[in-house]
Amino acid sequence: MTGKVVIITGASSGIGRATAVQFVKSGSTVVAVGRNEKELNALRDQVQGKKGTIKIHLADIRQTTQVERLVNDTVQGFGQIDVLVNSAGIIMNGSTESTGLDDWDKMLDINLRAVFLIMQKCIPHLEKTKGSIVNVSSVAGPRAFPNLVAYCVSKAGVDQLTRCAALELASKGVRVNAVNPGVVVTNLHKRGGMADEDYQNFLKNSRNTHPLGRVGDPKEVAELIYFLASDKASWITGATYEIDGGRGQTCAR
Repeated sequence: MTGKVVIITGASSGIGRATAVQFVKSGSTVVAVGRNEKELNALRDQVQGKKGTIKIHLADIRQTTQVERLVNDTVQGFGQIDVLVNSAGIIMNGSTESTGLDDWDKMLDINLRAVFLIMQKCIPHLEKTKGSIVNVSSVAGPRAFPNLVAYCVSKAGVDQLTRCAALELASKGVRVNAVNPGVVVTNLHKRGGMADEDYQNFLKNSRNTHPLGRVGDPKEVAELIYFLASDKASWITGATYEIDGGRGQTCAR
């Protein structure tokens, strides 16, 4: 991946940040997209001296004009786009009965609509490089979980968007895949409103709900994303890869 130009959303934390580090270490030019300038600057400091380079880009990917600016700035600055990684996302609890429309719209806007929007704007440039897209979905895409209705629906949408786009873009040489993580240690749930003590109990209980007996590390997901984006996965498209310690194979409990 040396010399490849990679856009990564949600790069300020969690899986997106680990993925940015993975690509920079491998010699890529990474455009790290997020809304937390402090954390993005910390990411830039973290990868100083590595093989590749990084550019920080502040943007709200729900806004069409900001996505267009992101794509235009990337092409003008680096001449191309080789890989798009959609890692930005949020989670909020709520059932079919209790979820308000504002929460529903926010979840779908960030987790699904924004993914579609940035894919659509990047595709013309990915066609020129025969590039690839990797979307970060969730075990909640193919599986249903109570009290997470909007999140589950948004991730199921990401999975289907991945498959549809893969078929549409295959003839143009652009591959589209997704990863479906189980519980990974990030700040996703805390940002969704989970208290520290509750989060620690959640992680502890996840040892029981994941057959391998532990939760995941962002670096593990980043390595799968890197593989799917690379030429080593040149015959893989339309796949949604579970990386969840076996969580997706279990019955509800």
